[in-house]
Amino acid sequence: MINIIGRNRFLIIRRSVQLLIILAFVASSRWGWSVLKGNLSSAKVLDSFYLADPFAVLQMFFSGFVASSDLIIGALIVLLFYALVGGRAFCSWVCPLNVVTETAAWLRRKLGLDTTTDNIRIKRNIRYYVLILSLLLSFVLAYAAFEVVSPIGMLQRGLIFGFGMGWAVALSVFLFDLVVLKNGWCGHFCPLGAFYSLAGKLALVEIKHNVDNCTDCMNCFRVCPEPQILKNVTKKTSLIDSGECTNCGRCIDLCEDDALKFVLKNLKNNKNEN
Repeated sequence: MINIIGRNRFLIIRRSVQLLIILAFVASSRWGWSVLKGNLSSAKVLDSFYLADPFAVLQMFFSGFVASSDLIIGALIVLLFYALVGGRAFCSWVCPLNVVTETAAWLRRKLGLDTTTDNIRIKRNIRYYVLILSLLLSFVLAYAAFEVVSPIGMLQRGLIFGFGMGWAVALSVFLFDLVVLKNGWCGHFCPLGAFYSLAGKLALVEIKHNVDNCTDCMNCFRVCPEPQILKNVTKKTSLIDSGECTNCGRCIDLCEDDALKFVLKNLKNNKNEN
């Protein structure tokens, strides 16, 4: 039992954080609590200040919408936080769609589909083009384009306020990731993930690989949603410093050699580490 918890400690913590965030929103919506009012795009915290999705606010600017000072400050707070801890920590620690996509990835491994059902080949950098397209469409259409069709927003609003089409969108993402393309949505198309990848390029919290402990078991490659960032693993001791790392900690959970761990990046010695 202890070993099972130890091999899933970050997964358990992440799921707990995601559940608590959703429960806080639901409690405010249904029972009038004041912990978090709103949703992930914009939320009022303890009836005192606002937090906002910086990508949603950026789309608003492109659409010509004049955001309030509270919304701008809330977006800057969130942006600064993820810039420090790793932008895509949002994807694995907060985003509710992460549960859907990780379940699809887990089921792919269990069914042995990882190498047999990728019917299409798409480069992962396409999400950056989707990000640019989202901003251009926001400008042309005069509203926040991605927010209208975001499966993240649809799923979260469904969890908070009651499902409409949110369940169908979540199911579509699940099936796409399961039978069409591994890590399809989060790893290839999501513009919000692309935005946070850019925001977290200089993050202080990163994962370090110790080559002396590594036995090339490849567990990290099997579970990582962004395996391209592990290109130096098995070769040298280094920081996995790509902004595309989600800091989910799953590779750490499953590494039996204690070759991976979270560290605070030493800015002065970063060049020597790599």
